[in-house]
Amino acid sequence: MPAPLDRLDIKILDRLQIDSSESSSEIAERVGLSQSPCWRRMQRLKDEGYVTGNVSILDRSKFGESMFIFAQLKMSRLSDHERDRFVIAIENTPQIMEAYTLFGEMDVILKVLAPNMAWYQNFTFRTLLRLPGVEDVRSTATLSEIKCTHRLPLPDETGAGA
Repeated sequence: MPAPLDRLDIKILDRLQIDSSESSSEIAERVGLSQSPCWRRMQRLKDEGYVTGNVSILDRSKFGESMFIFAQLKMSRLSDHERDRFVIAIENTPQIMEAYTLFGEMDVILKVLAPNMAWYQNFTFRTLLRLPGVEDVRSTATLSEIKCTHRLPLPDETGAGA
């Protein structure tokens, strides 16, 4: 079991969420440590699974106009094999950015990146409605993005927060 996180671990993790390209010496300076202990902590946090990867976040506007559409799917009862096929199809469709199972009237919600509504209409008929077990699709198109972050709220030094 991983050791509990202390305030320096939290500060390091927060810095990594802000800019994972910073060097360990830059992070050390920002959190109030020397470079070697900071590097060791960073390695421990990675080894313990707190950091699962480092990515670059691209500006989607550089690739042309696009919109996010949230597609809620009503599913039929699936066998284990059909469920596996459904999950693999979702994972292999790059326009589906996120997918979650739901409680309530609908069973799955997808975050789809679409260049326009005409494309999305085609995508609904040619892709979504052909996924194993999909009975119905209800969609909500976004008009503008107010907030988009991958930064998790971390507990503060008092243990409050997340």
